[in-house]
Amino acid sequence: MNERSLHEKYMRLALENARAAQGQTAPNPLVGSVIVNDGRLVGIGAHLKPGEPHAEIHALRMAGDHARGATIYVTLEPCSHHGRTGPCAEAIVRAGLARVVVAAPDPNPLVAGSGIRILRDAGIEVIEGVLREESERLNEVFNRYIVSKRPFVTVKSAVTMDGKIATRSSSSRWITSAEAREDVHRLRHESGAILVGVQTILHDDSQLNTRLPGGRNPLRVVLDSTLRIPEHARVITDGEAPTWIFTGSQADPDKRKRLEAAGVRVIETSGERVNLNEVLDALGAGEISSLLVEGGGQVIASFVEQGLADKLVLYMAPKLVGGKDAPTFIEGLGISDMNEAVQLTGLRAEPLGPDLKFEAYFPKQ
Repeated sequence: MNERSLHEKYMRLALENARAAQGQTAPNPLVGSVIVNDGRLVGIGAHLKPGEPHAEIHALRMAGDHARGATIYVTLEPCSHHGRTGPCAEAIVRAGLARVVVAAPDPNPLVAGSGIRILRDAGIEVIEGVLREESERLNEVFNRYIVSKRPFVTVKSAVTMDGKIATRSSSSRWITSAEAREDVHRLRHESGAILVGVQTILHDDSQLNTRLPGGRNPLRVVLDSTLRIPEHARVITDGEAPTWIFTGSQADPDKRKRLEAAGVRVIETSGERVNLNEVLDALGAGEISSLLVEGGGQVIASFVEQGLADKLVLYMAPKLVGGKDAPTFIEGLGISDMNEAVQLTGLRAEPLGPDLKFEAYFPKQ
C-alpha cells in the first residue's frame, strides 16, 4: 500500500469516528482522530459534545507515551484558540508527535490556518487535504454556521413521482414507506431545530419530535404571522421539546401572553408577515446551527425564493396522484422562464425500501 492510500485508510477511520457523534456536537463540528505509531493504531478519539475534550485529546490520552514520534490523523485542522477547552495544536506539540495529517482546514475565523501554523513552527510535518471533500461534507452544517452565524437550512419533503405532497382532498398519510419515514426521524435527531408553518399544526397537530430509540428531540419552530395556533396544540402542551413561535406585528397580544405563560417563546419579527431572515438570525443567536424545514409548499417556496435554503432532501415514492388541485412541495408564484430555474448541484440518490431519497444543494448565496 502506497503512502497516500495508507493516509486515506486511517483518515477514513477517523471520519467514521466523527460520524458516530452526529447530532451530539452542535454547534461544534464533528471531528475524529486516530494516532498511528510504527504501523500500529495506538490512539483513537472523537469529539462527543460541546465542552468536552476534542477528538485529538481523546486520542492522545489513549496513546499515552506511544504518541511520541507518531502520526496523528485529524478530520479537521486542530484548534489553536482557548475556548471551552484548550488548544489541540499545542497539545499535539507537547506530546511530541512527528506528523499531523489533516483532512480539511477549519473555517472558524479563530483558527483558519493558525492551528497548522503552530504545528509547522514547532517542526512537525503537516500533510493537508487527505479526504478533504468527505470531511467538508460531514461538517457542512458547522462550515456554514461558524462563518454566517446562521443555521444550515435543509428543506425536506416527501412526494409522489408526479411531485405531489397530498391528494386534492389533503390526504397525505402515508406517501412514503416506513424506511423513508425512519430516515426522516434520523434527520430530526441530527438537526438543531425543525420548522413548519402554522398550517401544518392546524392540519395534523404535529408533535415535531424524533421517534427513534434514544433519539434527541430538536427545538420546534412554528411560523405563525397572526398566532392562529391552538393553545391545546401538542407542540405547546406535551413538554417534549422547547417551542418557538415566530409571529408578525398583527398578533394578538393577549394570546401571546397566554402562550408565553405556557412556556412557549414567542418572537415578533418586523412587518405583518414573518421575516425569515430575522428567524434565521434569532436561531443562530441561540446557537442553533442546523434547521430542518418540513413546512408545506408555501413555506418551502418562501425559503427557496429568498435564497435561504442550503440543501434539499426529497423522498420520492413510486406513486402517482395527479390532478391540478393536488398540492406540490414548492408552491408560490414560481418562475416564468426555464432559464430562471434553480439549478441544484451535487445530486445523490439512494434507495430506501421502495422509495428513493435524493439529496442536492442550492446555489450558494
